[in-house]
Amino acid sequence: MHPHTARPEQCARHPIHVTTRIRPGLPSLRRADSHRLLADTLRAGADRFGFRLVEYSVQSNHLHLLVEAPDREALTRGAKGMFVRLAKRLNQWWGRKGQVFPERFHARALRSPREVRRALAYVLHNARRHGSFGEGIDPHSSGAWFDGFAAARAKSDAGAEFVRKMASWRPVVRRAASWLLRSGWRRGGLIDIDEVVAAWSEPH
Repeated sequence: MHPHTARPEQCARHPIHVTTRIRPGLPSLRRADSHRLLADTLRAGADRFGFRLVEYSVQSNHLHLLVEAPDREALTRGAKGMFVRLAKRLNQWWGRKGQVFPERFHARALRSPREVRRALAYVLHNARRHGSFGEGIDPHSSGAWFDGFAAARAKSDAGAEFVRKMASWRPVVRRAASWLLRSGWRRGGLIDIDEVVAAWSEPH
């Protein structure tokens, strides 16, 4: 499993937006009965080989990750390990064998505060783009631990209650180490709880 990148160079200063899809015909990843399994497996691979998972969202047939890695090798090892563990756990849950994720994943380096802010809004609110979630914080994302949202209206629906429950878990993600992902993006302002941005050029 290797990254498919438009620009092969990678350095610790630049966070990376990683996307990967599951094979056609598999069950949706956005299921309540597999939610904790996915969260626990992502947490187990969130800080390995210099690879750090900082934000994520789970869609029905693909994943979005915002990660940090010092070089291409760390990115490949960390992402590969995470996807292998996810595939193993999902196959056990589904009672099947075989490939879950493709050999290659897409990786896009983010080189400016504006790019990083856009990626954060895109990843954390991606479910809204697909019509699979309405207002508020998506429980199938790392939004429960994200501290960069602008003040939002209090909500009392089931999704909001579950997000509050998630906030009491041991965080799935790690704190950002790079300036861009830790604080640089905030130059563009905090992210509105219902902000939606236009799609990236790649089809995710």
